Amino acid sequence: MRDLKGDNASWESYDQLLIATGASPISPDVPGADATDIFGVSTLESGLNIHRRLDKGGIKRAVVVGGGYIGLEMAEALVMRGLEVALIDRSAQVMGTLDEEMGALVSQALRDVGVTLYLAEELVEFETASGKVTGVVTDKRTLPADIVILGLGARPNTALAGAAGIPLGEKGSIRVNERMETGIAGIWAAGDCAESFHLVSRKPFYVALGTVANRQGRVAGINLGGGYATFPGVMGTAVTKICHVEVARTGLQEKEIEALGLEHVSAVIKSRTKAGYFPGAGEITVKVLAEKGSGRLLGGQIVGKEGSAKRIDTLATALHAGFTVEEMINLDLGYAPPFSPVWDPVVIAAREVAKKL
Repeated sequence: MRDLKGDNASWESYDQLLIATGASPISPDVPGADATDIFGVSTLESGLNIHRRLDKGGIKRAVVVGGGYIGLEMAEALVMRGLEVALIDRSAQVMGTLDEEMGALVSQALRDVGVTLYLAEELVEFETASGKVTGVVTDKRTLPADIVILGLGARPNTALAGAAGIPLGEKGSIRVNERMETGIAGIWAAGDCAESFHLVSRKPFYVALGTVANRQGRVAGINLGGGYATFPGVMGTAVTKICHVEVARTGLQEKEIEALGLEHVSAVIKSRTKAGYFPGAGEITVKVLAEKGSGRLLGGQIVGKEGSAKRIDTLATALHAGFTVEEMINLDLGYAPPFSPVWDPVVIAAREVAKKL
């Protein structure tokens, strides 16, 4: 152990050791990245730092680098503050955890509220003046910037574990078994530094989500305390809200299915969040993917107005249970006009996939 105030080092004995060092935000290794007014967003304090900087004034133009969950949510927040906001991403669409046609819906939602998107562009460097960021340079243009927000994701903070000889796995995360025990007896790991297991692909998987970290921590805590618990795995289920649009996903997307060598079919449907004649009904788009032949559900994605996102829980539960799309069609889901059409949009999508099968 090292005392950060006194810079003194000492050894501490243990019976059981839990590593919960989390993840670190990815910072681009490009010229100018150390300039002031470039902010990562990984903790409450980092969010407050951005808030304080905006409150000081002098900020009119913001550039967000990265089109994942954090980047998009920050773009929305900055637009609501009245800033001119641009977002760059190296992919052709934002939200890389969605398939292309679903990501396009999110891209359009951002444009609708005034975010200017520069897609399929690589960050090259940051322009600076007197140590402060003044612009963002891509491989296609230079964007003026008074403030830059980094939304490039996070990587597991496992340098200490790796140096100690603890085996690492997916994306450098700590490899663990179903009880959250590492490859060294008596040492456990949980949270954003630890590996998971994907219930659909049946392969090791890494995802940095608070829901996953909490469940892993519970399992590790029970085992550390002398009990017995297992963490079966995850499906990457996630939801977010970007402006007036809710976004959700679970399971595998097309590129992951293809990488596994599986044949699949899919369907994309548009429906309403409530009965069409009921006030406040909004549009919802649902995509369902299933294995060709067996009909096994492989994944699902949802983009739509209020009342859309939490429908992903139906798909996540069906995935966890190993349902086929035929079994999904027969689910006894609740119906009343204020909540859903007679056929829930998720079931409509499953039914369309079943037709193709």
